[in-house]
Amino acid sequence: MYAEVAAFYARQMRRLDEGDAEGWAATFTGDAVFRLSTRPEPMRGRAELVAGARAAVAAIAATGEQRRHMTGMFEIDEHPGGELHVRANTVVYATDASGASRVHQVCTCTDTLVRDAGQTHELLVRERRIDVDGESRAWHPGQAGREQ
Repeated sequence: MYAEVAAFYARQMRRLDEGDAEGWAATFTGDAVFRLSTRPEPMRGRAELVAGARAAVAAIAATGEQRRHMTGMFEIDEHPGGELHVRANTVVYATDASGASRVHQVCTCTDTLVRDAGQTHELLVRERRIDVDGESRAWHPGQAGREQ
């Protein structure tokens, strides 16, 4: 299970880092909810996820930086029906045109993963909560899917 979850996040984050907003959003269920501690309202559904990812890609391009998400330290809890609750840490690196890199932010990601009902049975994110270190609105394990 650990290897499958790690591979899922590697593919998902690579899509985001490469600017593939549609491909990244396709790793979520159609009715997914994405909460980010730096945004006042969650994004709901793939259309909002695509729009949010496109905006982020454009904002990053405007800085002249390349971002890389390194996600790991997975805590995986399997629930009845195959639902997975995953908690992980992500370090986001920013590299400028000269090749100098720095840590942009460190985050905790709390996800609910489900299997695609189609033939592939791939993992998809149904709910995601990203808490950026240093933000005042703390999120704690077990709160995935609940409004603050």
